[in-house]
Amino acid sequence: MNVRYTRTAIVFHWVIAVLVLANICLAWTWKIWDDRPWTQYVTNTHKTFGITVLGLAVMRLLWRITHRPPPFSPAIPRWQATAARIGHGALYFIIIAMPLAGWTYDSAWEWAEAVPIDFWGLFEMPRIPWIMDMPQGPAKEMLDVVAGKIHVGLSYVLYTLLAAHLAGAFKHQWIDRVPTLQRMTFRGAGRE
Repeated sequence: MNVRYTRTAIVFHWVIAVLVLANICLAWTWKIWDDRPWTQYVTNTHKTFGITVLGLAVMRLLWRITHRPPPFSPAIPRWQATAARIGHGALYFIIIAMPLAGWTYDSAWEWAEAVPIDFWGLFEMPRIPWIMDMPQGPAKEMLDVVAGKIHVGLSYVLYTLLAAHLAGAFKHQWIDRVPTLQRMTFRGAGRE
């Protein structure tokens, strides 16, 4: 029985992790820049990373559904394994819900038509059509505000979940001496 994730699952995990961490850095730093073109570049990159995370998260979830993850070590208490499963489920929810809220927020933005999203230099990222078709007014402004608050609120939930995820992995690895981190490395990973 393989106790490691497949190579595909590992690639999804680390690419999503890097993009999420980069996006957190972008979100926390763009307001310090006074230069409008630079701020626009950083926010465009944030949006591009977010939509990329959304696509990768959906693919990762589909992979996870069709490829059973390796079992937890028997050395990990059942309640901790259950907590880890709940935490993983919550992380999947957040990394899908947060970009959707951001995309909604951006689509309801009053300047959305005037400021396109350059998606990795490949094409202009479309906004959500039914939101773009809404006339400018109180309903669209309310959607902009609510989606923005949801997006920001979910970011704080994400910070908490990431901290718990890292704390759990490090605790198992270095305090409990259970080789947890090796499950998500390429050395000895499953073939798929």
